[in-house]
Amino acid sequence: MKTHPLVLFLLMAPVLAIAQVIELDQRIAGVKDSVIAWRRHLHQHPELSNREYRTAAYVAAHLKRLGLEVQTGVGKTGVVGILKGGKPGPVVALRADMDALPVYERSQLPFKSVDSAEYLGQKVPVMHACGHDSHVAILLGTAQVLSASKKDLPGTVKFIFQPAEEGPPGDEEGGAPLMIKEGVMDNPKVDAIFGLHINSQTPIGKIKFKSGAEMASSDWFTVKVKGKQSHGSQPWSGIDPVVVATQIIQGFQTIVSRQMELTKAPVVITVGKINAGVRPNIIPEELVMEGTIRTLDSKMQQQVHERMKITATNIAAAAGATAEVVIDTKTKVTYNDPTLVKMMTPSIEAAAGKENVYETEWTTGAEDFSFFGDKAPAFFFFLGGMPANQEAAKAAAHHTPDFFIDDSKLDVGVKVFCQLVFDYAKLKKG
Repeated sequence: MKTHPLVLFLLMAPVLAIAQVIELDQRIAGVKDSVIAWRRHLHQHPELSNREYRTAAYVAAHLKRLGLEVQTGVGKTGVVGILKGGKPGPVVALRADMDALPVYERSQLPFKSVDSAEYLGQKVPVMHACGHDSHVAILLGTAQVLSASKKDLPGTVKFIFQPAEEGPPGDEEGGAPLMIKEGVMDNPKVDAIFGLHINSQTPIGKIKFKSGAEMASSDWFTVKVKGKQSHGSQPWSGIDPVVVATQIIQGFQTIVSRQMELTKAPVVITVGKINAGVRPNIIPEELVMEGTIRTLDSKMQQQVHERMKITATNIAAAAGATAEVVIDTKTKVTYNDPTLVKMMTPSIEAAAGKENVYETEWTTGAEDFSFFGDKAPAFFFFLGGMPANQEAAKAAAHHTPDFFIDDSKLDVGVKVFCQLVFDYAKLKKG
């Protein structure tokens, strides 16, 4: 059996070092109830992307009470806490996203959200339908434990509380790219960054990850099809953009099924929104459809972009219409640095139990955590929040009204983060 590097260190260290580790475990156990309470408070008071004002104030107040150096207003509403340890070492960043979604919560939880807000000119319900409340609570707990262990802490820890992971509204800047632009990974320069995501369809307390490409890039596209308006009873006198659009949608699916090498990496093209016409008996002049593209290989990503433009414009031209395709890249592929993954997997196993940690396949979900990986080696993993008696196939997915997380083991996330911080410093020193 392979012995974890930290265990080897402790076996050779003075008794005091072992006592320090026991003390760390006691502090993690002591913060568990608070982490759950923080998560439930945040769940009851969600805020949309770039509007996380109360959440940011809540986070900043807690970090200040812990004695951390606190920066606010980073990337609009982001908060950064800096903890300088009592011993020399590297700079490790830990990240949690803070924003909620315009989703109605259908649960009967006593702490369910009943909040609403304005989103792109519309009043919408707001819900933590992706678990970001759990991420914030876990990182607050980690900050509390590590700040209490400051004298034994090697190096510096940056606690990054990020807004707008779900995407800033309209044409606003936001999310990880804006925080990076404003220097969150510098001064002091980050040596490695870790992040986690709660998952409603992974058994509670389990941790999964993938080395290399783990999550897809996310591109959003708009296709504007222009035809010729006519009476619905005389389609031959016009050019129907609705019919052209249906052919373009089918053409996009043949890019996936017939033009991409799917044994190399998966590709998804989804049209999620179509807008055309004002009356059922009028063929409209114009149609606009919007959707998303997911790829896990940068070369394939560019190929998909090119082929979508060729497909749309040529299908439209064949019908006498025109098609304009605009593609906006929202996130890159979330890439786990293989060297960092290999080095730190034993630490995750030590914290969560080796039997609870496993490597999985990639996912076509996307994360703007991907941008942090451009600035430092990154490792992003998933923490299970599905109740023990739940079947994965029946568990509500993220971004849905019935999304549910069992928060009784959020302390596992705290323990993993703490283990990663201490072990990374020791392994880098060694």
